[in-house]
Amino acid sequence: MRVFANLDELAAAKGEHLGHGSWHEITQAEINLFADATGDHQWIHVDLEKAAAGPFGAPVAHGYLTLSLIPLLVRDIYTVQGLSMGVNYGLNKVRFPNPVVVGSRVRAGAELAEITDVQQGKQAVVKVTVEIEGNPKPACVAETVVLLVP
Repeated sequence: MRVFANLDELAAAKGEHLGHGSWHEITQAEINLFADATGDHQWIHVDLEKAAAGPFGAPVAHGYLTLSLIPLLVRDIYTVQGLSMGVNYGLNKVRFPNPVVVGSRVRAGAELAEITDVQQGKQAVVKVTVEIEGNPKPACVAETVVLLVP
């Protein structure tokens, strides 16, 4: 865990890779819950038998499930002390270069790409790469935009 004492200290890390988070296993139960929450019950995600015979050889996580795990995957990479809140502001770019097969383990790496002053505090663009254990091609690459309020 990289700890920044304040926003100025974080700003000084612009351009740096902040580290990697812990591994998280993608389970079928997690995929099914996401399918229920979003209404996306496509067979490649939830039909075990059909997915086993499909193009990936097993069910795969929804791309948006992988994206939605970013807060979990990043939470032990870095923190900024003295904030009243951090708010997801949006995404600049998201890509899903590789499917995540059920049972795979994923983790995030984070790089502070940009940080700018805004009225409420600072806005940071953090490039997050979600890696799949044992696979050189990432599951997700996203530029997350976060509003950091002291």
